[in-house]
Amino acid sequence: MKYLVAYWSQTGNTKKVAEAIFMVLPGEKFIKTLDEVGTLDGFDLIFIGFPVMQFGPPPAVKKFLSDQVAGKKIALFVTHAMLSNTEDPRQQAILHKELEKCRSACSGSQLAGLFHCQGELSETVANELLSSHLPMLMEFAAMRPDTIGHPDQAELEEAEKFAMSVIAR
Repeated sequence: MKYLVAYWSQTGNTKKVAEAIFMVLPGEKFIKTLDEVGTLDGFDLIFIGFPVMQFGPPPAVKKFLSDQVAGKKIALFVTHAMLSNTEDPRQQAILHKELEKCRSACSGSQLAGLFHCQGELSETVANELLSSHLPMLMEFAAMRPDTIGHPDQAELEEAEKFAMSVIAR
């Protein structure tokens, strides 16, 4: 099997998850940023990672997915600022919609799985959200203290388990 771990990371959260996944893959494997990827041809399984931005995949990632993944076997890994295990029904609904947008961006591919975990909301992004004066975005900015230190070691270990379960299928 030949594997590719491709990712887009703005602040380093998704890069940490990409590296964790890459480390547990056996055999022939490559890790690249999305802008380093020329083609997905020749890979048996492609792990693609990115952060949620503006409630879905960033524009550059949407373009990459629409141009590259048709017919390919892929597994997504996504970072976001929300608690992955929140019991708040409103936040669960928002997270569910965000993840559904990520899945939908891969239409035409053979989606082998999706992993998601909390990432640290950067101070810069939190300040941008606060300055928007939009209540929902300001609410997300206020979550910043709860995101510091994520993805943590337990989340990275879950990413490794996800990768192993995908390749075992």
